[in-house]
Amino acid sequence: MAATPMTRPWTLRIPAPMMRTLRGHLFPGDHDEHGAVIGAAVVPTPRGTRLLARRLFLAVDGVDYVPGQRGYRMLTASFVRECALKCADEGLAYLAIHCHGGERTVSFSSDDLASHERGYPALLDILAGPPVGGVVFARNAVAGDIWIGGGRRFSLECTDVVGRVQVRSFPHPTPVPTGIAEEWDRQVRLFGDAGQALLSQLKVGVVGAGGAGSLVNEYLSRLGVGHLVVVDPERLDPTNLPRVVGALLKDVRPWLTHRRMPGFIRSIGLRRRSSKVSIARRVALAASPDIIFEGVRGDISDASVLAHLIDCDFVFLAADTMQARLVTNALVHQYLIPGIQVGAKVDVDRETGQVHDVFSAVRHLVPGESCLWCNQLINPARLAEEATNPEQLRRQRYIDEISAPSVITLNAVAAALAVNDFLFAVTGLATDVELRWRKFHPLTDSVVSEVPRRDANCSECAGRLGAGPLLRMPVRGN
Repeated sequence: MAATPMTRPWTLRIPAPMMRTLRGHLFPGDHDEHGAVIGAAVVPTPRGTRLLARRLFLAVDGVDYVPGQRGYRMLTASFVRECALKCADEGLAYLAIHCHGGERTVSFSSDDLASHERGYPALLDILAGPPVGGVVFARNAVAGDIWIGGGRRFSLECTDVVGRVQVRSFPHPTPVPTGIAEEWDRQVRLFGDAGQALLSQLKVGVVGAGGAGSLVNEYLSRLGVGHLVVVDPERLDPTNLPRVVGALLKDVRPWLTHRRMPGFIRSIGLRRRSSKVSIARRVALAASPDIIFEGVRGDISDASVLAHLIDCDFVFLAADTMQARLVTNALVHQYLIPGIQVGAKVDVDRETGQVHDVFSAVRHLVPGESCLWCNQLINPARLAEEATNPEQLRRQRYIDEISAPSVITLNAVAAALAVNDFLFAVTGLATDVELRWRKFHPLTDSVVSEVPRRDANCSECAGRLGAGPLLRMPVRGN
């Protein structure tokens, strides 16, 4: 398969923990200039080229970052070479970082641009493939000059800090959008025309189109998200009708699948039942006729299905298999795409039928900060069962730790809170509070909030962080 070309727009994504370290280094309060290097994975997609910050090399003042020969400050040749070779070893782009004064506007000086002209052609030769560039930070602005060889260079359109709260920075303040449709009037009173315009530009993935996923799909469509990718391998079953938003009796073809029908007729009827993604499409287009909707009938564990999600801006995990957890968790960290797991559980004694517990759960998945592996929410034994025994998977689908409950209201609690968290995070209304996972227990009218655990040596979150296409994803066919 031919490689996707590196095309505009170019964007940079930085995980929030790395950005906190970098910002503390660049802006320690001395109002001086400081330097660093970021090694970034390169992800060419049809929507543009993403640079994913994977490595951070801080330049020590007076040792690695010294008075310049032609400009104010410069990275030493030895530091540049050391960082460039490390980037080359991993297949990463090399991004030289420094800071300027100012608040919401930043640009390169003539000395900066002249140094790019002198040094970047040689660095491109060292890296032998990945881009080379410079990135300059002000307090609330970021500009970039990216070189890809052959005399071609591009400017960074924006830089996204990916955390519990999403922060997007541009080189200069962007114009306030105008002409927002009247249908969004009540929403823009909450987060403004700029927030509504941002939602229309986002691509959001929903893994699972069952009880919780169908609600997430409708909420996102009605909020005005511009591009949805909904992934689910299944067709509708009669037991799904009470929970899947938009499902109709005709979607399960009851006249063909009745037990009195001959076997071959029932077989035809089963094959003609509506897929869950087709129902999601119907719901999304009814809510927002201009939406770009990709319904992918398949398993996220297949590389061809996952390919639809790698350039999403956010992802919701609403599927109930360990494989879905494994792959979505890897996607979050490896491609720097924040997400939320949503679900609910009804804990019933199998012998007596007594209900022990009922809860809805919302778990933020933040690159480099919260991970399903670190919190023992991916069961290796179950993974093996799902991979080798499809019938066992079918029987256990509704006995998962956070499995689809039997009533739509429990799903609605989790889905509404998760989409609300997403909305506030991307439109700038949320504050950067401590990351917490939440469980809502209606039987006891209580909310349990916990700080997710993190293993600094976890191979899944720490090991995959920002690697993009440089590491194999845990899927079939890649």
